[in-house]
Amino acid sequence: MENKFRKKKLLFIPLFIAAIFLFGAIVMGLWNAILPAVLGVKVINLWQALGILLLSKILFGGFHGGWRGRHGKARWVEMQQKLASMTPEEKEKFKSEWKNRCASWKMRGQENANAGTE
Repeated sequence: MENKFRKKKLLFIPLFIAAIFLFGAIVMGLWNAILPAVLGVKVINLWQALGILLLSKILFGGFHGGWRGRHGKARWVEMQQKLASMTPEEKEKFKSEWKNRCASWKMRGQENANAGTE
């Protein structure tokens, strides 16, 4: 059984490295196809594309599913459990509070849009 896992680990390493280079090649291809014509930047090579990927990983937190990341599912499950344990009155109060919050954001957006047209 342990031998099977060892083989899978050994197979995973080259696949992981190949995936990194594939993503780098995709970044390089997209950069070279779009940005020189649009922004007038220089063409990049594969190593520079890998550097851009690493920089984006550092600056934006990586490639793990957007803003929520790994903990988003746990929060979602926690919220569902919290809502399931509420009484109907508590649910109505919760909904009305969120409607008020969303309405205030909507009003702010409309005010900002109106201020821009004046």
